[in-house]
Amino acid sequence: MVAASRGLLRMVTIPVFVAQSFQPRIRALGFFNQRLQHNFGLYPKPINTRLNDTTPSKTSYTQKTKNVRRSKRNKGRRRPGKKRHLEDLKNPNELETWRIYGIDVNPDALVPSQSMPDKGKGREKDSIPPERSYLTPSVLSSLQARLRLKPDDTSNLSSGSVDRNDMISFPPQLKDVRVVRRSIDARRRKGADPKYTYVIDITISREVARDLALSHQPGRIERMGNGKERRSTKINPKEMPIGVGGPETPRSKPKIIIVGGGPAGLFCALSLASSGLFTPILLERGQPVEGEAEASARSIDPESNFSFGEGGAGTWSDGKLTTRIGRNSGSVRFVLETLVKYGAPKRILVEGAPHLGTDNLVRLLRNMRTDLRAMGGQIHFGSCVNKFHIEDRIIKGVDAKCIPVIERSNVKNDVGSKNVTSLQEETTKTFAGDAVVLATGHSARDVYYELQGLGVGLEAKGFAVGFRVEHPQCLINNEIQYGKDWGGRVFTRRLSTDTTNTQHFENEADDHESHTGTLPVASYRLATNKAFDGDSNRGAYSFCQCPGGQIVPSSTEEGELCINGMSFSKRDSQWANSALVVTVSPDDPILDTYRMAHGSLAGLEFQRDMERKAYELGGGGMRAPVQRLTDFVNQKKSGSVPSSSYRLGVKSAVCHDIYPQPIYNALSTQSIYNALSFAIVHHFDKQMPGFLCDQALLHGVETRTSSPVRVPRDLNTLKASGLDNLFPAGEGAGFAGGIVSAAVDGLMVANAIKTNFFASDENSLFVDKDRASVGFNY
Repeated sequence: MVAASRGLLRMVTIPVFVAQSFQPRIRALGFFNQRLQHNFGLYPKPINTRLNDTTPSKTSYTQKTKNVRRSKRNKGRRRPGKKRHLEDLKNPNELETWRIYGIDVNPDALVPSQSMPDKGKGREKDSIPPERSYLTPSVLSSLQARLRLKPDDTSNLSSGSVDRNDMISFPPQLKDVRVVRRSIDARRRKGADPKYTYVIDITISREVARDLALSHQPGRIERMGNGKERRSTKINPKEMPIGVGGPETPRSKPKIIIVGGGPAGLFCALSLASSGLFTPILLERGQPVEGEAEASARSIDPESNFSFGEGGAGTWSDGKLTTRIGRNSGSVRFVLETLVKYGAPKRILVEGAPHLGTDNLVRLLRNMRTDLRAMGGQIHFGSCVNKFHIEDRIIKGVDAKCIPVIERSNVKNDVGSKNVTSLQEETTKTFAGDAVVLATGHSARDVYYELQGLGVGLEAKGFAVGFRVEHPQCLINNEIQYGKDWGGRVFTRRLSTDTTNTQHFENEADDHESHTGTLPVASYRLATNKAFDGDSNRGAYSFCQCPGGQIVPSSTEEGELCINGMSFSKRDSQWANSALVVTVSPDDPILDTYRMAHGSLAGLEFQRDMERKAYELGGGGMRAPVQRLTDFVNQKKSGSVPSSSYRLGVKSAVCHDIYPQPIYNALSTQSIYNALSFAIVHHFDKQMPGFLCDQALLHGVETRTSSPVRVPRDLNTLKASGLDNLFPAGEGAGFAGGIVSAAVDGLMVANAIKTNFFASDENSLFVDKDRASVGFNY
């Protein structure tokens, strides 16, 4: 009926006087009233109470209707007008900061020194602010084109370079220009070249912003300083009111015992020590970073290895500083700035995917150690906590087994640093404290059993297991990522690696020599949630990808084999490796037998079993079982295997027999279930054509991507559930994943401790409002 009425109104022409004579009825029939207004432009006149008064009303019904429509259409939209124009001119010279996204520059437009501004000889270029070192004429030219600025009238801005005297010209409308982030976009859309993508902050006046017609568009153009930035976790004790800290603090400082010297424990200790309110006592079961390296090179020491020691497992990794919290978070920015303060290269403040490398981490950790001791903190290496002292559900201290320590330092005035400590025999020490921060990594399995024996509630959480695959780096640079025309423009400044890469491309491409720009060592990331295991879909993804890296052992007990990947800062190895893992949920059927015997620690025991199988397949002696990736998906043993970066030896084995069938199915190709989509064949190789090849070598096993257990804690106080003054923190407690997120969680725990001892719940200066954003589930 409605459709018929609409058609009738379109065909029939109603005289105006007829429509006006039936205004009351038309008003009653809202539908016809709307159609008449739309089709014929007829708007009922307002009823006048004075019958003889023919004076029109001040605002006609037609005008009112138009105003209503306009207000609805423009709701939430700021329309430019004379009034707004005058408001903007009240303070035309007031400066504003705008963030411009998506400034693209072709690598050929950058000379090699501009593509890698931090790779010069020595550390001279490291003194240049990163926001200036990446600011080149090509970048400014692309910015001007984006803002539609004419390059005619320009002024000069010094590039800040110490080895060249040229000046960078930019329009006078821009009071300041700073590079916030730079990343590489290697997506070859329709054959397009790779490009560097920049995020740039510009400072301009309000008048210029109006003339450029800038409007706040999240993710494209954003006006900064609108009060939405997250508050930094950095706290100055001198700014605290009386009664919260500072001069009014009691003379006896609370002693906070911190178990674990990884990112969470270190940043928690530094925050507590710098406040001047506490005496942090950091207990690390492993050796200092220099002793840890020597012990790891010889054999697997259950107390000091690539997983235990100063800096935690992240010390011997690629040192990735990416996080799911967000680069614009105040807490993340504070962590990055702190790392730079202690010796990290300044480029991590700008790069889109920053990494440190093991060599940078070694120097950085030594500087942190020195500063922590200078501020009154204590560090005890070789101290493995094996007992918690609890009275009336309140933790009072810990017992630790202490062993001799190898500690050296090249840093001047490093208080307490010696070649070998005075402790020559194994002994047990008791450390009393007012609170305990549990910041162990997820490899400290004995701690979980100790907590379970004390009645501390533990929760099973999801994790992921799999293998580590290794490709020649030139292959990743070539067909897979940059293409044949650009793969030859990757330089690491290591002769053997660059020679191999150049020889690989001599007969592969005809036009790579026509390019003058350089590209960083290629990396990749793969993921799918449709890895069918014969019953349901699982998640499968690459993890901790190490371009230009090597594979290292990360085992912590004899008779078990677990591996990991690492890279140095230059990423100049001839190999690229990455973990390929499949998700395991807390209620996964493959954990049923483990769950019956071990309860919430089922995932931990499952990991152990897989590591024992890998050790046996490798033949002992820390040799890794390996298999070509093509043979793995076809379920057959490799007759021969390519070279590997794993220095302790490899052995060809049937790696597909290590894990339960659902894990293999999710990673491999068609099985007895005739599944159509599995990660490697039907997802990863399609995302990166050439990924599945004979040169790819699979190593077993990678099981410690994250903790399979979580130590529950109160959302507000961050104390462990059911136990007072115990603060779980970091990756081992199940609240972080990676260096940066663990460091942020350590800072939040430090703030919670400050709140617990010196501030009220209502007016706390230490509570981080973004606390809930750090933890996440796999």
